[in-house]
Amino acid sequence: MLVALEGIDGSGKGTQAKLLHQSLSTDGFVAELISFPRYSETRFGRAIGDFLNGRFGTLADVSPYLVSLLYAGDRFESKQVILDAAAKNDLVIFDRYVPSNIAHQVSKMPAAERKELIDWIETIEYGIYELPKPDLLVLLDLPATQAQKLIAQKQQRDYTDKTADLQEADAEYLENVRQTYLELADCQSGWHCIECNPNETLRTVESIHEEIRSVVTLAARR
Repeated sequence: MLVALEGIDGSGKGTQAKLLHQSLSTDGFVAELISFPRYSETRFGRAIGDFLNGRFGTLADVSPYLVSLLYAGDRFESKQVILDAAAKNDLVIFDRYVPSNIAHQVSKMPAAERKELIDWIETIEYGIYELPKPDLLVLLDLPATQAQKLIAQKQQRDYTDKTADLQEADAEYLENVRQTYLELADCQSGWHCIECNPNETLRTVESIHEEIRSVVTLAARR
């Protein structure tokens, strides 16, 4: 079973993916965690780090079609890692997967052009590259304003020496990505949306984890 944790930057995906991996292992599942982008493990991952650090210009300077190829290439370079993990484990947890590429790139496009880009990314990643599709997608929904507060508390990352990269520093962009995620979750099957900030009250890490754990465990035992 392949489970992808999705959401905007700062929504807690990395923390929740680690907690889920630990708890599933405690529950007797054989599980593995893979985080994307793989900044230091792949050539495309290093290029993504360059992009997020502004080497190629601003977010608006580079076509979403071209940016999507970097993220897709990172997973293609990691394809054997994914397939080996799927063969050896009961569950594979992805901290970001193909839907992340879709949400981030499609959010930059006019509404009338979004379907074409969705088809482009899905054709490349699932069709040409033949990456396995996830069985369950868990969306951690958090407003951009709250996410940026959490981003400011992050520790040093291996791909940047900045407090916030190009995407993280742009609140309007993050909110557009959030709305794109919500649209995907609403119109596609396999999604479970978790409200992380209901009534403008940030839920605890433990509370969110328990909901994720319940959803994933139930799906795994069907």
